[in-house]
Amino acid sequence: MSEQVTKAEKLDASDVLAAKRAEFVLDDVVYLDGNSLGALPVAVPGRVEDVVRRQWGELRIRSWTEGGWWTAPERIGDRIAPLVGAAPGQIVVGDSTSVNVFKALVGAVRLADAGRDEIVVDATTFPTDGYIAESAARMTGCTLRPVTPAEVPGALGDRTAAVLLNHVDYRTGRLHDLPSLTAAVHAAGALVVWDLCHSAGALPVGLDEHGVDLAVGCTYKYLNGGPGSPAYLYVRAEWQDRFDSPLPGWNSHAEPFGMRPGYAPAAGAVRGRVGTPDILSMLALEAALEVWDGVTVEEVRAKSLALTDFFLECVEEYVPGGRVECVTPRAHAERGSQVALRCPDAGVVMERLIGRGVVGDFRRPDVLRFGFTPLYVGFGDVERAARVLAEVLAE
Repeated sequence: MSEQVTKAEKLDASDVLAAKRAEFVLDDVVYLDGNSLGALPVAVPGRVEDVVRRQWGELRIRSWTEGGWWTAPERIGDRIAPLVGAAPGQIVVGDSTSVNVFKALVGAVRLADAGRDEIVVDATTFPTDGYIAESAARMTGCTLRPVTPAEVPGALGDRTAAVLLNHVDYRTGRLHDLPSLTAAVHAAGALVVWDLCHSAGALPVGLDEHGVDLAVGCTYKYLNGGPGSPAYLYVRAEWQDRFDSPLPGWNSHAEPFGMRPGYAPAAGAVRGRVGTPDILSMLALEAALEVWDGVTVEEVRAKSLALTDFFLECVEEYVPGGRVECVTPRAHAERGSQVALRCPDAGVVMERLIGRGVVGDFRRPDVLRFGFTPLYVGFGDVERAARVLAEVLAE
């Protein structure tokens, strides 16, 4: 154990992102649940107070222009864009992930060629994506075909209109091959929608580079935007003049203050807007994104892999053989930024871990899930988590 502690100390000393920990509100708890809710960045409380007291309290309605409220969805979208490999002008922030999945998937079907009447969906996806896909299929008159990501290339055909996939499996942490799956979908003449909730802010995505058509993601996980912070929608530039949102609202109208009875969509990413944006949450998110100043996604990815490698190494050394089973792929190219361990009494084990200051989460029926957020999780945290896990399992 002392050798692992020494190694953790050496790794912490060489960590190029270590200084970023000071930009978060942290305590002595080992927080490995940032893949569900990121930690609070130090800059957020003061910014929210300014928005409430000065912008809302003093400027009031003038803040829509003087405070930049009206342009926030696109401005913050451009701030997220480099984190997912997108050029400016293609991301709009607002609404929930579920709402954006609906907009993106229906929009993708409407962009597809005539005669294509099938939606392929990741059968292992987060449940809501499946619910939304089923509703989108009913609305568009499509047949829904659930398959695993590995089965997608063989499931595609001349009837396929759109494919909805998760970049990282929320339970196992498996990273799916976005470049090759996107290429396969395009080769079949269909459009692809990627859910980036468990990858944005943890690893390179490359939306523009790989020709992704549409994508959605949340901001409260690795982007640290806070509970319920708004999601975002990416519409590739070449599709924007044809993107037909199923939720046209006054905020996406070409003349939003014209109050015309007929709808005319605005140009660009603005078409992804619907109604009045949630300014308090949106500007809290904007402040949270400042922690990314001076950081590259590649640096974050390198540390993420080092953290998860070290955690697995410590678990193998500390935990008795056969007590847990790793269900997260070992290969770097197939791993997101979390480790999932299967354990028969996982619910009780996680309760005891949390009681001893190591916070992860439990996924039914038997998965312990540990998320590693490289901006504030250190190697000493990782060693401590594995050591406490072993102690709990020995009890």
